[in-house]
This record gives sequence, C-alpha cells and structure tokens, in this order.
Amino acid sequence: MSSLNLDDFTDLIERPDGGVRRDAEARRERQIVPPGALGRLDDLGEWLAAAQGAVPVRPVERPRVVLFAGDHGIASLGVSGRPAGSAGELVRSVLEGGSAAAVLARRLGVPVRIVDMALDCEPDSLPDAVVEHRVRRGSGRIDIEDALTLEEAEAAFNTGVAIANEEADSGTDLVVLGDVSVGGTTPASVLIAALCGTDASVVTGRGGLAIDDLAWMRKCAAIRDALRRARPVLGDQLQLLATVGGADLAAMTGFLLQSAVRKLPVILDGVVAAACALVGQRVAFRAPDWWLAGQNSGEPGQAKALDRMALEPLLDHGVTVGEGAGALLALPLVQAAAALAAELPLRAEELTEPEEAPETGESVEADGAVDADETVKADETVAADTAVGAEETKKAE
Repeated sequence: MSSLNLDDFTDLIERPDGGVRRDAEARRERQIVPPGALGRLDDLGEWLAAAQGAVPVRPVERPRVVLFAGDHGIASLGVSGRPAGSAGELVRSVLEGGSAAAVLARRLGVPVRIVDMALDCEPDSLPDAVVEHRVRRGSGRIDIEDALTLEEAEAAFNTGVAIANEEADSGTDLVVLGDVSVGGTTPASVLIAALCGTDASVVTGRGGLAIDDLAWMRKCAAIRDALRRARPVLGDQLQLLATVGGADLAAMTGFLLQSAVRKLPVILDGVVAAACALVGQRVAFRAPDWWLAGQNSGEPGQAKALDRMALEPLLDHGVTVGEGAGALLALPLVQAAAALAAELPLRAEELTEPEEAPETGESVEADGAVDADETVKADETVAADTAVGAEETKKAE
C-alpha cells in the first residue's frame, strides 16, 4: 500500500492567474500592432503572462531541457526500431552533443539535464549526475508483468517531484520536457488507450525510428495485452503507472504535477510526455493549464491525449526523433511571443494623458457666476441708457 496521496495535488494546483491574463489582453489591445495580427503569438504571450503573474510578461531567459531516461522490457518483443536495452547509447549521444536534441539545445543556448530512471546498462558507464536517481535496471515487460513494484513507482514519482522543485528553486523559468527511451512509446500508448477508453489499434504508432508493418502488428498486440492488465487499476493512477508504465513515465508524471504546483510552465515533446500529462490530468484537472504541447509528432496516441487535454500543438513538422527535439523547436516561438507582448510600443493616444475636466459642480457654479455677471452688466447698461435719455429730454425742454 502506497503512502503517497495523489489527491493532494488537486488542492495544491491552481490555475494561472485569470486577472493577470485579462490585464495582458487589455494591454495587447493598446499596442501598435492590431490584436489578432500576430495570430497564436497573442495567445501565447497572454498565457505566459498569466503563468508568471506579470504584466508586461517577463522574457524567458532561463529555460531548461529535462529528459527522463529508461529502457522498457516490452522492447524485447521487437516493437521498437532500436534494439532492446540500448537507451544508454542514446543518452551518451546526447551527453556528447551528437544527437538532434543536443545540437538544437546548443544552438539555442539551453542546458540539458538527463535523469536515468531505469536504463539497462551499468551505472558506471554514465556520469554520476545522470544515474544517481535510478530506480531499477529496465522496467518490466508490461504485457505479462508489472513494469514496477508499487514502491518503485512511488520512488520514481517522488524523484520527479524532487527534480521539479530543484528546477523551480534554481530559477528555471520554463522546462522543455522529453524522454530518452527504447520501447517507451508502447507503455505510453497503453496509458493513453486506458485513460481514453479506446482500442489498441487507435493509439499504436510506429515510434521514433519507424517500424515496419510486422513490428507494428506485434506492438498493437502487446498494447492490447497490456490494456487488459491496465483496466482493473484505472482508479489508482500510481498503481496504473506501476502496472503498465515504467520508472521514467512515473517520474515524468511526478515532475509535471509538481511543476504545476510550483507554477513552472512546461513544453511537452512527444507521445511519452503526452501520456504522462494525461495521467497528471486524471490526478489534478487544473494541471494542464500549465503545459504547452510543443509539436505534433504524428503518433496517433499523442493526438488522442492532446485532444483529451484540449492542448493544441504549436508546431506540426513531423519530428519523431524524441529526446525533446520537437519541443525545443517550439521554444523560440514562446520566447518570441513573450518579447512581442512586452516590447511592442503602445499606440500614441494610449501614451497621451487626457486633460482633467473640472468637476460638474464647479462647472455649474462657474457658469452661474458668468451668467450673473452678465446680467448685472446688462442691468447697468440699461440704467445708464435710461439716465442719458432723461438728461437729453430735459435739455430739449
């Protein structure tokens, strides 16, 4: 029995500040570029202002890529385009700067943090900072056994919470979240199918390194078998992650929920991040308000999950490489939206202070005084004219 109560997140997570968002919208209407002319960038700038609680919005200056890594036992069935247990090689490629994500992160000046949760390799083959949080060596084969014990799932979830706190405390102002895994899209698809109530064929994709039709059929069968094991535990999200998830997915879910608690915005990458976000939404319905969908990877499971959370991808370039690469491509768009919202000048009339009109009472009194003066002057004129007329009459007589 787990001592972790996920229901606490429902009370801890608040929505981004609606009042600040309205202020951001009002400010946008006063800028020189007409509202709507910047398309979705307007909405992004307003969302970011609400997340920050600041108008004008602050620039995104300290983003960070966080990648959770793990191997999945289900890959031994040949459901992935990569050999089972080879995720450690992908991690080394990122660390050495040779992966697509590493190149993009270097180009954008964004640091990358990799967290090993269940890689199937010797711990001493990777830096201590990467492997220090490992829960186990490889997650279980979910079609016939649990991915994790409940204790391991709780440890992985708590690791994700701790890392979210570390990032928030260190001044990170936005996170690009992704995974480095082999076989990870299979448990992700199981979670999405289970939570959306759909069949395996609806969510089965071809993965980052595209698989052929025969491998797709094996993957679909594995997802269907895992779904039978998932349905009895749908009411307990931690048990669900232990049964058909994995250590990396449990950690990502904890990270997403605690990031929402800490009001730290997150850009989601592919189907694995989307699956964890969907679990997070089931735990705390307000949590998705703190997340952006970076890109459409083309995975049917991702599309299903994002639709359930009402998240629309920022980009649609068909990037399937994983490792946060697609979400990294969306980062400059978010930064551009923040810059435009903060730096576009206001229209000239918005900068001119209107002259203060006198109060109504003072105006009436002033008008009354003027009228009285004019009446007195008129009476004096009439009197003078009358006197002159009388004098002339006397002379005539």
